[in-house]
Amino acid sequence: MARNWTREELILAMSLYCRLPFGKYHNRNQDVIKLAQSIGRSASSVAMKLSNLASLDPYHQERGVKGLSGASNADRAIWQEFHSDWEGLANESQRLEQELNLIPEEPAEEVVQFEGETESTRVTKVRRAQRFFRSTVLASYDYRCCVTQLEIKDLLIASHIIPWSEDPAKRADPHNGLFLNSLHDKAFDRGLMTLDEDYRLVYSQQIRDACTGEAMNRFFKPYEGQHIYFPSRFRPDQEALQRHRNQIFVA
Repeated sequence: MARNWTREELILAMSLYCRLPFGKYHNRNQDVIKLAQSIGRSASSVAMKLSNLASLDPYHQERGVKGLSGASNADRAIWQEFHSDWEGLANESQRLEQELNLIPEEPAEEVVQFEGETESTRVTKVRRAQRFFRSTVLASYDYRCCVTQLEIKDLLIASHIIPWSEDPAKRADPHNGLFLNSLHDKAFDRGLMTLDEDYRLVYSQQIRDACTGEAMNRFFKPYEGQHIYFPSRFRPDQEALQRHRNQIFVA
């Protein structure tokens, strides 16, 4: 008789679902194999669990893409738990992954930046949330800038639509993310660029005026009014984009 999945195992599976590109949930994937070995399950069992989680994803349901149909009540519960508390579950999943050596420990010199256990713990949680957010957004956009399709990871940034400091509930939420090259990330962050209700690029007057120059014309003009390349899951939240347009964008 197959043993039930524990809550911790489900957290690990959901975290892996978030961090793997769509279509990479098969039992030959090294990350699937590594997780399976860490929790004493077969790679096929983990792959099946990831497919069950995929079947709960509304974005895939809208696209007519279905995973397996055997999602359990426990699968639905962990799906909802992540979506209700992205930062908390990001921290918990990263802690479990570090304990099982699935991801490296944070270097001590990077974590302990303040005196006292409370501040050290806080910084650790922040870094875990940041790492989860980046890896999830990166995988969702298939490692490519959603504007230019640039694929050089060192030049790409997991951008927050609602800034990190403004809404704790959005900090690790991948729906609050865009994967942008560093130039467009800076423009988005400074309110010189936004997305309309149809996910098309809108530039500020400052950018449009500057597009008379050769460099600006090359880097910005070709993308004005174009749709972004959509992620394979966790589509950008419309409410967050509206807040960006109303509160950050400088028309």
